Amino acid sequence: MEKIWIDMFKAAKAVQNDRKISDYVEAGSVAAAIMSSSGKIYTGVCIDTCSTLGICAERNAIFNMITNGEQEIKKVLAVMPDGKVGAPCGACRELMVQLMPDNYREVEVLMDFETEEIVTLGELTPKWWV
Repeated sequence: MEKIWIDMFKAAKAVQNDRKISDYVEAGSVAAAIMSSSGKIYTGVCIDTCSTLGICAERNAIFNMITNGEQEIKKVLAVMPDGKVGAPCGACRELMVQLMPDNYREVEVLMDFETEEIVTLGELTPKWWV
């Protein structure tokens, strides 16, 4: 497996910390790492609330990247509560498409760490509305 995927997996695992913040908020059951076009890795965790105020780990990582002045994603992975890697949800895919409408199809997504399955966002979202 390409070293960057291992680094991204380790970075996501380092911030994954499932915990109850209050009676209404839990955080960290899912963690994500994205690699920007500069090669920098950004991380984020999910924040679950009793209403729609929460955020997925992938979008949190993307917002972290944007906050730090970047806007182009090259690779993305999400570590699920069971420690395995899984696909980004529809809302996260939608944000990536809107962020990079001309080249979102090229973003690589690690689907399975153990089997090293990698697909492109274009394969996951073949006929998006943009």
